[in-house]
Amino acid sequence: MSGGGTEPGSIPRSMAELSHAELAILGREYLLGGQMIDRAGMPHLISHWGRDEMRDIAIDEWMGASPIYTKRMQRALRFEGDSVTTIFKGMQLDVGAPPEFMDFRYKVEDDNNGEFWLAHCGALMDVEPMGDDYVVAMCHHIEDPTFDATACASNPRAHMEPIHRPPRVPDDRHPHCHWSVDIDPAREPLTFPEVTGRIGATLAAGTEIELFGTDGGPGEDPDDAGWPDYAAALDPDMRLEDFSRRALSIICQEAALQGHLLSMSFIAGIEARHGTELAVEIGARQLCGISGLTAGRLRAAFGLGSSPADIAQVFELHPVFHPRSYVQLEVTVHDDTVPVELGPGDALAEVSIDSWITILRDGGGDDAIAAIARAVDPRATSRPAEPTGDNLAAWEITIGTEVVPEAADVALARFSSGADFTFRRTGRRDPDAVGSDSDSADSDRSNITPPEQTVSIR
Repeated sequence: MSGGGTEPGSIPRSMAELSHAELAILGREYLLGGQMIDRAGMPHLISHWGRDEMRDIAIDEWMGASPIYTKRMQRALRFEGDSVTTIFKGMQLDVGAPPEFMDFRYKVEDDNNGEFWLAHCGALMDVEPMGDDYVVAMCHHIEDPTFDATACASNPRAHMEPIHRPPRVPDDRHPHCHWSVDIDPAREPLTFPEVTGRIGATLAAGTEIELFGTDGGPGEDPDDAGWPDYAAALDPDMRLEDFSRRALSIICQEAALQGHLLSMSFIAGIEARHGTELAVEIGARQLCGISGLTAGRLRAAFGLGSSPADIAQVFELHPVFHPRSYVQLEVTVHDDTVPVELGPGDALAEVSIDSWITILRDGGGDDAIAAIARAVDPRATSRPAEPTGDNLAAWEITIGTEVVPEAADVALARFSSGADFTFRRTGRRDPDAVGSDSDSADSDRSNITPPEQTVSIR
């Protein structure tokens, strides 16, 4: 995928140039990367203020962002509605529920009633070793209000109720949790907290994404075939390859935007309690951790090497710099140097809440730029540079001779099992299998034979 090697001025392939299969891989990585944002941020809250403050900020974080981005995905893929089906479709395309790592299974009884359960919960696998107090904080205190806030984006009278949930008894209980969802027209409608309004007022929340590819209709490129949207019935076993290339372009860009909204909600939650300075400091450390972790996964997923062109390619595809209608990035290769520049745009025009991109502009994100480069080549070094033209921030990446140790913030994020998680249900399915319940609530991922995952895009 580096496609241009290291010739002066060579440009990496853009998201719009990716094939259908490549976009499906990218979408899965973006959804998982969005889940990993918390793994990069929450340890810093615990070290500063302990478990209870971490819990309360996490509640604000997810309640602030998820109703906004859930509604965006519904509109973009044309499945707006007020039923349980709409709620479940939104969950399937939410960074809070990345496929397989958070292996949600769904059952719809009627428009107002349904159930879901987790055959595998990667978040639980991360938290269980920390003890029952942390499990209760996540699976009870955080999930109760945030699940309802997500459902509220579809219907303010929806409510999610646990049938069972961790701590697990016995300790190998499957499914990991099981919930019912009901919509009661007589129930008092749920209202959103103040932070949801703040996130909804950001430029990110109003971003219009750019579409590319065809809609998979008759006579179109076979590589683009697939669902043009998600207006059809809920498929409990949906996988990204089911969508057309154009629909995948929507999913990838919306998933990247979910990460921006979630991080801004995280920063806003800290700021409201502890002030702007600490919020920006912790936001920068979160950015460094998720930047390096995601960069390493992208390098592996796309079969990249460690050349300057490969570094440029990872920058080009990294979700921190998408969607391009929100974040303007220029990255090229000049001999053995990779210039990276941020251009003017909405991401740098945010004023109500600090964000990853404003942190980068203001000099707090230099470690994140280095972490991305070092995830590709651990000898890479980065230094701030003078922006060219109308650009507002710039860095120059070069390859040194000595291996640089991984940043502590990246190593901290690697605590999650998501760091090395392997997707197994990938590729196009037999049309006759669509909608089949191929994995029961008691499925054991260790018994699923993984297909080939890596796609080389050189």
